[in-house]
Amino acid sequence: MSVGQDHAERSSLGTRISAARRLGALADLRLSAAIDDLFRSDAGALDERLRLTLRTTIAGIVTGIETDLRRHAARVLAGRGADALAERVLQGRTDVVLRLSRAGLIRDRLLMDELIAQVRCDLLAEGLPPAVAGSRQASVLVRLAEVDDPVVAAAARALLAADAGRRTASEAGGISPGRLSAERHHQLIWWVAAAIRGDDDVEIDHAIVLAAQRSLAAHDEGQRPEALAVRLAAAIDARPDEVGDLLIESLGDRRLVLFVAVLGRAIGLDFDATLGIVLEPEGDRLWLALRAAGLDRPSIARIALALADADPRRDIETFADDLDDIATVPDDAARSALAPLALHRDLRLAIDALAREAAR
Repeated sequence: MSVGQDHAERSSLGTRISAARRLGALADLRLSAAIDDLFRSDAGALDERLRLTLRTTIAGIVTGIETDLRRHAARVLAGRGADALAERVLQGRTDVVLRLSRAGLIRDRLLMDELIAQVRCDLLAEGLPPAVAGSRQASVLVRLAEVDDPVVAAAARALLAADAGRRTASEAGGISPGRLSAERHHQLIWWVAAAIRGDDDVEIDHAIVLAAQRSLAAHDEGQRPEALAVRLAAAIDARPDEVGDLLIESLGDRRLVLFVAVLGRAIGLDFDATLGIVLEPEGDRLWLALRAAGLDRPSIARIALALADADPRRDIETFADDLDDIATVPDDAARSALAPLALHRDLRLAIDALAREAAR
């Protein structure tokens, strides 16, 4: 290789890595724009399907929590002989979603980041072309559920059940229980509890507190599909030469959470950080992640094509032009570029908050 060629390749790599790093700031700006857009009535950054699904999801989660709190609080009050108070709680006509929206609570960045990512993930998974791997065999999760390794099989069966539950609830127009992480569930429980109090009444307040504590105790974030996918990826512990096929099969099975979990496991990133780069329409950080996982040119191309079919925001022509450069990025350079994402999630959030403050 000539000195000129070497210099050109290093320059191209440096430009690509710098661009990928800037996508972290772009993702933060995109979240702010998405939150603002959700609460506007005119067309904006969110497409109509995403906006409608997001609003439906928010309303479903809040209404589900409200119903659960009202019913249990009424049960507590009825058990104490306060039937009139129980009826008042049950018949409350407060529009909780509207109250939380007017108070600005639904705009909470952490809540919206989680919900927007979940909804985008669900919609992207629905749009994936089936059987990317071109195989006629059973789906990857079904096969994993039948392997001899009891740890892998149990983890695969748990993910199958949780994913089926979420899909069934979605198809029925509802929201599956346990949609939120523990932190966001805790946050929303108390917001809803405050919104349904109505007139000050010590007995009602006490009953609502008991209902909220019951809901918090029953919430098990370890049974969410995202957590179960991470558990399955850890149980599989795919070797470097197995990662590419497993990622492609996960997309072919429309199991995007498994794709994210396997990729995150391969490159040492948590689920949320990995999901964030998978959902970015530009793809620059995703291509780096795939190179960091050791994927070759054909595997990256197949994954990019599948994602482009599912997400019209992705520019497959630009990707095709860049594919040769992407395939030459060294594994260690790709890992180095993604290193900031390997920081503890709470530290990343704090750094992002400080960066937003500095930009004002």
